[in-house]
Amino acid sequence: MVKTDQRHLYVQVIERLKQDIESGVFKENERFPSEFDLARSLGVSRATLREALRVLEEDKVIVRKHGVGTFVNPKPLFSSGIEHLSSVSSMIRDAGMEPGTIFMDVSETEPCDENAARFDCSDEDRITTIKRVRTADGEPVVYCIDQVLSKNLPLGVERLVSDSLFDAIEKSGEIRIDQAVTHIEPVGYDDVASPILRCGVDVPLLVLLQQHYSEEGEMVLYSKNYFRADKFSFHVVRKRV
Repeated sequence: MVKTDQRHLYVQVIERLKQDIESGVFKENERFPSEFDLARSLGVSRATLREALRVLEEDKVIVRKHGVGTFVNPKPLFSSGIEHLSSVSSMIRDAGMEPGTIFMDVSETEPCDENAARFDCSDEDRITTIKRVRTADGEPVVYCIDQVLSKNLPLGVERLVSDSLFDAIEKSGEIRIDQAVTHIEPVGYDDVASPILRCGVDVPLLVLLQQHYSEEGEMVLYSKNYFRADKFSFHVVRKRV
């Protein structure tokens, strides 16, 4: 069935399986037929099929679970260019879903040495730490740990159950978050974040560590956000210079 052109057979198998996934022959989280049955239906050897499945697994199109089978990976609900700075709430709304919060813990402390250096603040300042579980249409998708100078939250934190932290910081009109330095770290499993986000050991996380700066170059917000990797994907546009 796939021997219709001169390309390597495994490449033809990859294309055919991708087409079948796109058309709904194989659905998200659905288990593939056995290698024997799938190879026979495609008219190729099991060795050719295994090479195609290996490439598809590397490309995150499928996931193979030892002793269980091969499954179609669900597509991320949210895809964002990492060069575009936006709040989690905005990302969820842009995907046509309603952002929400199902857990929030707020604490205020004196700045430790690390935070004093990070925010370039004095001993008289206070750091507000906000931990939230953000939802999309009620489903938990991001665990956020944010730190901000308390003086930069003029209206307090009560509205953060429904509002963006960006909006809360910029409410006074004196601060506008202009840019952020972001580091991305993949995490297989986190003892705190994974259970909160209802992730098993087979659902990895993407951790974004971000330092947000105002237009004047002042660091305003430090964030450590755990994104479900099965729900979010991030990309970047690179230009030759």
